[in-house]
Amino acid sequence: MVATPKWRFEYNLNTLALLVGFGSSLVAWGMTWERVGANQDSHASSIDRLDKRVTAAEVSLRQIDNHELRISAVEKQAAEAATSMKAVENTLNNLSTDTRVMREILQRIEAGQRDGAPLRH
Repeated sequence: MVATPKWRFEYNLNTLALLVGFGSSLVAWGMTWERVGANQDSHASSIDRLDKRVTAAEVSLRQIDNHELRISAVEKQAAEAATSMKAVENTLNNLSTDTRVMREILQRIEAGQRDGAPLRH
């Protein structure tokens, strides 16, 4: 008859090293998971803050675009006003010249009437 083997409780160094390594891996994984979870809240608040800043920057950019549009419209109106003023200035210069010529003609007529010379047509 074959004798049944007796169970012996022996410590195997490789098994102990593997069990300690596996346990420490689980602990390290749990600590990492906890840190990731804890940092998610701070990152979420940072993302919210950045989102608000980007939204504020977009609003400012829209206002700047609106101001640029208004400035370009005002510049166009100023250029048109300057062109109109030049036209008015030219018209006034022509009227001044015409007035000067009319004055000379009237002075000649008056001088001719004083001298008694008949008017020429």
